[in-house]
Amino acid sequence: MSHTISTPEPWGPQRGRLTLASSNSDEVNPPEYEAFKGPSPRAPTTQALSVLGVDMYVTDNKKAHNTSKYKNTNLIVRRNKEFIIIIRFDRPLNNQQDNVYLEFMIGNTPDEYKGTQITVSIGKEKRDGNWDGRVIGMQGTEVTVGITPDASCIIGRFRTFVAVVTDFGRQRTQRNPDTDFYVLFNPWDPEDLVYMPRDTDRQEYVMNDVGIIYNGEYNNITSRAWNFGQFENGVLDACLLVLDAGKVPLLFRGNAIEVVRQGSALINSQDDDGVLVGSWSGEYSTGTAPTAWTGSPEILLKYARDGCVPVCFAQCWVFAGVLNTFMRCLGIPARVISNYCSAHDNTGNLKTDIILDEDGRVNRSRTRDSVWNYHSWNEVYMKRPDLPEKFSGWQVIDCTPQETSDGLYRCGPTSVNAIRDGELSYPFDARFVFAELNSDVVYHQSDKYGNTKIISVDTTYVGKLLITKSVNSNAYEDITSAYKYPEGSDKDKQAMQMAERRGVPTRDYSTIPEAGVDIELQADTIKIGDNFKLTLNIKNQTSQTCTLSAVITGCVVYYTGITSSIFKLDNKAATVDPWKTSSVMIDVTASEYMPYRVEQSNLLFVVYGRIEENGKTLSAMRVVTLLPPDLTIKVTGTPWVGRDFMVTVLFRNPFNFILKNIQLRLESPGLITTKMKTYDHIAPGGSLQYTETITPQYPGKSVLMACLDCAAVRQVTSQLEIFVQ
Repeated sequence: MSHTISTPEPWGPQRGRLTLASSNSDEVNPPEYEAFKGPSPRAPTTQALSVLGVDMYVTDNKKAHNTSKYKNTNLIVRRNKEFIIIIRFDRPLNNQQDNVYLEFMIGNTPDEYKGTQITVSIGKEKRDGNWDGRVIGMQGTEVTVGITPDASCIIGRFRTFVAVVTDFGRQRTQRNPDTDFYVLFNPWDPEDLVYMPRDTDRQEYVMNDVGIIYNGEYNNITSRAWNFGQFENGVLDACLLVLDAGKVPLLFRGNAIEVVRQGSALINSQDDDGVLVGSWSGEYSTGTAPTAWTGSPEILLKYARDGCVPVCFAQCWVFAGVLNTFMRCLGIPARVISNYCSAHDNTGNLKTDIILDEDGRVNRSRTRDSVWNYHSWNEVYMKRPDLPEKFSGWQVIDCTPQETSDGLYRCGPTSVNAIRDGELSYPFDARFVFAELNSDVVYHQSDKYGNTKIISVDTTYVGKLLITKSVNSNAYEDITSAYKYPEGSDKDKQAMQMAERRGVPTRDYSTIPEAGVDIELQADTIKIGDNFKLTLNIKNQTSQTCTLSAVITGCVVYYTGITSSIFKLDNKAATVDPWKTSSVMIDVTASEYMPYRVEQSNLLFVVYGRIEENGKTLSAMRVVTLLPPDLTIKVTGTPWVGRDFMVTVLFRNPFNFILKNIQLRLESPGLITTKMKTYDHIAPGGSLQYTETITPQYPGKSVLMACLDCAAVRQVTSQLEIFVQ
């Protein structure tokens, strides 16, 4: 290197602070003039060059870099792709004589060796650097320059300076926030770790700002729309602020693996005052109920606006929705996954233990493990140079605080392919995710002295189904086969053997005698407040007649599988002929369960059966989801750019009790920011009608999302797709 520019020290005064300042956008300015350190000056041969202006060519560059959708006046570019800027001087540039440098800086103490100060020469002195720069053309006093950020450079907000070096010293332009620009990950480029080959996938997993998050239970899948809103005004700055608030070193911010691992810790507030406070208490008066949110922008912007105070409250799908926004906003392909019958294995032994008392009722005080109806996490798409090649691709990350990983509440990234094959020794947290999908449900019976014995095992209950939103469709895609081989297949057995070699405890209860009888519970889809019938099917697979006496326990249960209270205890008996199936009906009335109902109401039924002829015992369980009432969105008029149209949200209270302290939200990315209305009460049979006038600014498809929330009824949501002409 023939010529180096010394880093000015000390730094000059701070100025030009932006409203959402972060250390990414920190406004530390180098001095405009630095005295020349070297031989005594000679008389200049040409008039000194001055910079009159820098044009970041924002509109054209954004189009080329797939960043036009960001509602941000500054330039936003992607790594390893050239962007164009035009510099206007006071005279034509002579690149044989003039010494001109472009300097790009990020953070408080820019340093060439740490990748936080980038210098690109466009004059006579050539220098090697990680970023490429070239003069594309000169016209009069204007010079068009092409700049290509390195494929592994730090992502964030850079400041731009032009420095002219003469025999008398260096003249450097002042800080101008208008010439600041953002660099993001580049899933369009094969050199970037997050490269995604198919454009249809990039459109879904990077560019789509609306998603569907699936909930309910595996026999009764329900869904809600979610506004990821990664392009909304202020969201990009808020996402960078999350990294700053979490004190993520700038050095880490070029590594996608590090950014997603840090992100999974920073979206929950558990140990670092991150974005969201998790709560499953049912008491949300000091914040917003998790079920009331309709999207991420409201949450991220509140976090930024309130000086990084964690936002109350979230549960798994809210955590997953916000983490998805964070990833897509920074350019990392991401999607939300729902795992039905997801084990939360407190002891890490790959067993979910359900303890029954001697009468066959669930012993709530001794049952610590739980099976969540569904659990939402995220996948990000990236190469894993730290792992064997076959473990690149989709990686699980999860920011719902369940267990610590390296001292923080976070999970991942862990390779989906590694989980499927039982390869659990690679980083990060593969064993925890494997347990969520592959735990066995083990039923124990305790006697009056507290001694327990295993009475039955269900190896197929957990990890029943994994789904995500399909590409370019609101239907779901079943991705179970990406996580696990078909139950009982040779490959499934090999994966389990591999997991055991990697430290998972072996299954040691294979000695339980086969009962020869199968039992299962069935129920229809029902709404909150309905009476319904539960069906107990008894399948006799022996050549002997069998008599079954059964105890059915009905509990109200949270979607996390934690039981709230027992509302039903029923005894049934049936005699079943050899090789036949018999059904027993159990009536469940609303008056039994309604007084005990909790948020996101589910009912858990556990059956404990004993065969009179041989004394063998068996158990099964079934969750019944109670669907919330309907919410309706109606549009009046045809949506046209620049013309008003009306949106009306309608709701009728179907219950015989008053609904109190109601929140109603309406939002649509690109159309309107979140609108929230509150209502004191809705009488039994009473209605609510809320109308909003919208004037679209852009043509194309939009999704209107509405959510009604109050303590007595949660998850009342609706969505409507519209097309703006």
